[in-house]
Amino acid sequence: MEPSAIIADVLSVANTSRLMAHLFQTQMQRNRERRQRKLREYLNSERGMDLSQSAGPRPLDIMVAMGHVDPVERRFWARETSTDWWDRIVLQVWDESQWLRNFRMRKGTFIELCELLSPALKRQDTRMRAALTIQKRVAIALWKLATPDSYRSVANQFGVGKSTVGVAVMQVAHAIVDLLLPKVVTLGDVQVIIDGFAAMGFPNCGGAIDGTHIPILGPEHQGSQYINRKGYFSMVLQALVDHKGRFTNINVGWPGKVHDARVFKNSGLFRRLQQG
Repeated sequence: MEPSAIIADVLSVANTSRLMAHLFQTQMQRNRERRQRKLREYLNSERGMDLSQSAGPRPLDIMVAMGHVDPVERRFWARETSTDWWDRIVLQVWDESQWLRNFRMRKGTFIELCELLSPALKRQDTRMRAALTIQKRVAIALWKLATPDSYRSVANQFGVGKSTVGVAVMQVAHAIVDLLLPKVVTLGDVQVIIDGFAAMGFPNCGGAIDGTHIPILGPEHQGSQYINRKGYFSMVLQALVDHKGRFTNINVGWPGKVHDARVFKNSGLFRRLQQG
């Protein structure tokens, strides 16, 4: 490029920058004059008022008039929601068949479950809002686990926030694992189970065991380890049931790529069997 062309480009950029700076200063001056004019008009209007009725303009009004603070419309910190469906329909109108169909348990079982989980789920009310009841928190978790609804759909159903649904599901799940799993899922009396299977035509059987794949989102690291033989990301759930179909042992957490035999060989159930 010729030196003359370079000099011309530099001068063009300098002139453009000078013009932009001039326009910016002009606009700032106009805004300043507009704020001062509004302030004078406001103060002049205040002088005509009775001092017994007004003690003068508030500092916030002066700052708004001068343009230091923008007026913001006050907003509610939480949207209004309706809980009539849960309070009036489910708790008062639904019969046993509707409870079984939607929550996978009868209402009496639901009440008993809430009482068992209450030590871990009870919360204190705050000045801002009342805490969710234990029954509602358990119902939200059961509804999400029993149906394919999204978090947003469940939130609209129970009149709570979407994040509240996620928190309730995790709280109830942890409470069940901590309080109920050690009491409910046990090996029980092995001889009774063996006799039960023998009556069904399966002699010398202490349980029925199998594994299933729980679909998950692909993890960021070692994602290939979680792709099962069917081609999707999963974790392996191994379960043992007795002659009545009741869970007596559960093992979960292995990547979907791991074979069922390896999961079984590394489970606590296998170690207990080896120990007799």
